[in-house]
Amino acid sequence: MSEPAAAPSGSSPPGEARAGALLEVEGLSAFYGKARALDDVSFRMEHESIAIVGRNGMGKTTLCNAIMGISPPTATGSIRFAGDELVGGNSYRIARRGIGYVPQGRRLFPSLTVDEHLRIASRGAGGGDGGHEWSRDRVYELFPRLAERKRNGGAQLSGGEQQMLAIGRALVTNPRLLVMDEPSEGLAPAIIENMIETFQQLEREGLAILLIEQNLGVATALAERQLIMVAGNIAAETTATALSADSELQRRYLGVEPLAH
Repeated sequence: MSEPAAAPSGSSPPGEARAGALLEVEGLSAFYGKARALDDVSFRMEHESIAIVGRNGMGKTTLCNAIMGISPPTATGSIRFAGDELVGGNSYRIARRGIGYVPQGRRLFPSLTVDEHLRIASRGAGGGDGGHEWSRDRVYELFPRLAERKRNGGAQLSGGEQQMLAIGRALVTNPRLLVMDEPSEGLAPAIIENMIETFQQLEREGLAILLIEQNLGVATALAERQLIMVAGNIAAETTATALSADSELQRRYLGVEPLAH
């Protein structure tokens, strides 16, 4: 198996149009105080799904925080969404531009019901293009279990139900890009399989997804394009096909046992 392609530099080859990029990250570094968590990260994505994979502590969640304008990291460099610069922007304004965020650990309000979560998130929703408008009813169609539990509080839901709600909460903002940080974390295999089917359905409907994952099975099932993050940088770019087939690559960059075939 040949080496994966080198990480993209953030600069397009001569003659390549840049106008089509939905998200473009260029020279991004992020710091917690004096500690550097991201080091010159560069990549771009069109209206597609891509996965960023890597071990714990490699900077994946920091990247999500930088994209969404969430403190505390201090970011330098550039993050452009549909041509608009995000670095230095407020989180709520970034979300209204059309980026939905499913954070690691779900971060639900224990005392709010399922329906209240969706009602609050849908207020002032911004980014949808009008072609695939998401309402609470549509979220309930996607996740019938949530419809059954709509009067239950966040703390009364199972892990799988909480993840459904976290995804639904992001969808009712009508995003053009859905950023998901470790969505399979802590879920049973059967729930993960259902979640993968949901992600594939959303992708078929035209929603671009930036997936941050340690679970290679989830990452490679959703996105053919795979970026490998090591020590705060995109160390390599490869494909789901190549990554799934290359056990040495999995061990070297990710420190995991090979995927079962």
